[in-house]
Amino acid sequence: MSQKDWGLALLVVLAWGVNFVVIRWGLDQLPPLLLGALRFSLVALPAVFFVKRPKLPLRWLISYAMTISFGQFALLFSAMYVGMPAGLASLVLQAQMFFTILFAGLFLNEAWRAHHLLSMLIAACGLGLLASQSGDTAMTVTGLALTLSAAACWGAGNIINRRISQRYSVPLLSLVVWSALIPPLPFLAMSWMLEGPTLIASSITDSGLQAWGSLVYLAAIATLFGYSAWGGLLTRYPAAQVAPLTLLVPVIGLFSAWIILGETLNLIQGAGILLILAGLIIGVFGARLTRAKAST
Repeated sequence: MSQKDWGLALLVVLAWGVNFVVIRWGLDQLPPLLLGALRFSLVALPAVFFVKRPKLPLRWLISYAMTISFGQFALLFSAMYVGMPAGLASLVLQAQMFFTILFAGLFLNEAWRAHHLLSMLIAACGLGLLASQSGDTAMTVTGLALTLSAAACWGAGNIINRRISQRYSVPLLSLVVWSALIPPLPFLAMSWMLEGPTLIASSITDSGLQAWGSLVYLAAIATLFGYSAWGGLLTRYPAAQVAPLTLLVPVIGLFSAWIILGETLNLIQGAGILLILAGLIIGVFGARLTRAKAST
C-alpha cells in the first residue's frame, strides 16, 4: 500500500478501536436500544439523499440490516450496558471471525481447514479463562454471552454480505447507508417495550454533549468514514493485505479503555486475551504459513 493508504487504514483501525470507549460514554446517558435507534438514524439521514441506492432485492437489504446492524449492535450495546467492559468487548467481538468460518462451512459448504479448528480451539480456551473471572471483575457472564451473540450476528451478516457480493455489484458505503434505514424501527420498538417511553423521553431530554457527541462519532466516524474508507482500501488492494489490520482493533480497544476509562485486567484475564489474540492470528495467517511450509 502507498503511504497515504497506510495512514488511511491506520486511521480507520484507530477509529474502530476507540469506538468502544465512545459506546461506553454514550451508554452512560442513553439506554442501549435507544442508542442503537439514534445511531442508525444518524447514519441513514441525511446520507440517503446523497448516496445512490444499492441495486439489490429488498430481502437482501433487510437480511444485512437485521444481522450486521440491528442484531450485532442491539446485543453489543446491551452487553456493555449490563457489565461488559469496553476493552474486553472490543476483543470478544472479534469472535465474529470464528462464527464466519463456522457459518461458511454450514451454509456455503466451505471446507474447514486444520488451522481454522486450531484457532477456534485456542480462542475458546481464552474465552473460557475470561468467563472464569466474571465473578471477580466488572465483567458479567450475561455481558460475555451477549457479546458472543453479537459476534455471531456479525458472522451471519458477513455470510449475507458475501452472498450479496457474489450476485450483485454493490458499493459498501451504499449498502451501509441504505440498510441503516431499517434498524431504527426494530430498535425503537424494542426500546419502547423494554426500556419504556418514560426512560426514552427522559434520556433524550436529559442527555448532554457527551451522549450527542458519542452519537455523532458512532454514526459519522466509526460508520460512514470507517466503512467508506475501508471499502475503498478493499477495492484497491487484496483482502489478504488489508483484512489482517483489523487485528489491531482489539489492541487499540483494550489500550484506549485502559488509558481513558481506567479499565484493568488481572493475570488470568490477560492470559485469556493472549489466547484469543493467538487464535485470531492463526485464523488469519494460518493458510499462508501452511502454504509457505509446503513450498519449502
